[in-house]
Amino acid sequence: AFRPASLMDGQWWPGLLTAMFLHANWAHAAMNAGFALAFGPPVARLFPGARGAGAFLLFYMAAGIVAALGYGLFHLDSQNIMVGASGAVFGLMGAAIRLLGRRTGRLRSLKDRRVVVTGGALMAVNLAVGLVGFAPGMDGVQIAWEAHAFGFAFGLLMIGPWQALFGPKPPFDSSGDLRDPPV
Repeated sequence: AFRPASLMDGQWWPGLLTAMFLHANWAHAAMNAGFALAFGPPVARLFPGARGAGAFLLFYMAAGIVAALGYGLFHLDSQNIMVGASGAVFGLMGAAIRLLGRRTGRLRSLKDRRVVVTGGALMAVNLAVGLVGFAPGMDGVQIAWEAHAFGFAFGLLMIGPWQALFGPKPPFDSSGDLRDPPV
């Protein structure tokens, strides 16, 4: 589990990593698993083979660590623990949004209307869900919406460089056609 104040007292490892493997209850774990199953496969297909499986796992864990760090930076004085894989799962969501409607594995631009609208809608829902804990009768249920936002931003921004580093290299084509391949 990750305790944000641990960033200040030097006790942050291994909590930054282990938090994404712990959950508050079975419903929490099932929800994260369901979303990971929904958004993970399109991202995983970018990284074929055994090397690709390792790249996908590293991407997932990096998104989770960045999400926990982002949350921690907003709550440096908090002794409350944070658990769950949702920051890593939001990283998969951010990456998957760049693939919306694509069958070729080519990423959409960050300025693409579908990326902007879908990403904006997801972050608006994320903020609304984060505010639910303040509603009457919710007893201050804490949802780490900041972790979701940091994980999402990581996925959205880093899937391109990650694919360039770990994805298959396109075959060399010496034909005279210099246009982009069809989408």
